Amino acid sequence: MDKERRRDDPGERAKLRAELNEEQRIALSDLERFGWELKFIRHPMFQDIVPVIFDPDRKSFAVIRADGTLDENPGFEIRS
Repeated sequence: MDKERRRDDPGERAKLRAELNEEQRIALSDLERFGWELKFIRHPMFQDIVPVIFDPDRKSFAVIRADGTLDENPGFEIRS
């Protein structure tokens, strides 16, 4: 049985990208050249959004901070 319910949808990717600020969009564009992909955005209450990206091998993840910097140790785990 296929447990993964998320599907690759170009429209959904555009919606995610629209939530990013300019610095985050620039950082994402640079990282996409190396195969990184924006998978989802966390929306913690009363805090900035947390865009979560994965490396091409899907072995590690990172977040793009509001200033466009990459944080490879964001302090939370992702379910597999």
